[in-house]
Amino acid sequence: MSFWQATVSGLLIGGIYALIALGLNIVFGTMRVVNFAQGALLMAGMFMAYWLWELGGVHPYLSPLVTVPALFGLGYLIQRAFVSPLLARDRAREPMSVLLVTLGLALVLENAALLFFSADFKTVQTDVSLATFKVGGIIVSVPRLVGLGAMIATCLGLYLFFTRTDLGRAVRATGQDREVARLMGINDFRMYGVAYGLSAAMMGIAAAVLVPFFYIHPGVGTSFLLKAFVIVVLGGLGSMPGAALGGLLVGIIEGAVGLWVQATVAQIVLFGLFVAILFVRPAGLLGVESR
Repeated sequence: MSFWQATVSGLLIGGIYALIALGLNIVFGTMRVVNFAQGALLMAGMFMAYWLWELGGVHPYLSPLVTVPALFGLGYLIQRAFVSPLLARDRAREPMSVLLVTLGLALVLENAALLFFSADFKTVQTDVSLATFKVGGIIVSVPRLVGLGAMIATCLGLYLFFTRTDLGRAVRATGQDREVARLMGINDFRMYGVAYGLSAAMMGIAAAVLVPFFYIHPGVGTSFLLKAFVIVVLGGLGSMPGAALGGLLVGIIEGAVGLWVQATVAQIVLFGLFVAILFVRPAGLLGVESR
């Protein structure tokens, strides 16, 4: 494999990393908490897409018509039932308490999937699963290219939502200053529910682009969660462009470094670079340092 081939392949998978990180970043940018249930929500979306294909013959790329609303509702319910009571009761320690609750929810969802679907790996073979084409001698994977396109389209949709709609601007205002937003008549807990639901809904899109070429099992979300967290911190906590850029960079680094060393060593190099960048830019590549 050539350097450019590895770089292009890394860029394409990096687009999917960025898509997952964007969902994680919405919750942090609005609520200032890390959602450790994000990986489990991705897993739930992948199982939904799988069973829609297995039982109903629904192509994975059409599954967001079902999974996005379903995951939005699940995310909104989780926020209202488990997160909001903690935010209302214990504001001084809300980041830690919410983190522990989301971690517990992740364990519950993963073990429920293990109970009902077993630990067997499941795959979906579609007309695009193995499709490729060549550009200048470089092989491009069609399903991964679709993932990159989905990330770009999602970024554009989020930008329009947060800048051109009253609801989106209200969510942003809540994330910038919760108390001032409340004084302006914004229901902060409702905005938190919208942000959490939107973050979960994005896992329906990520699941749709992953299912055609990635295996499905109860622990699949965990393998993406750590990378998504690294991407969010690397790009800048709360920065949407930073999450997109960080995902692409992580994918490129993985692809390029993996050309010369084993995959495990590539991960060591990736996290080493991550720590080195944070020494130079503690707020991340596009984050703003607090004063």
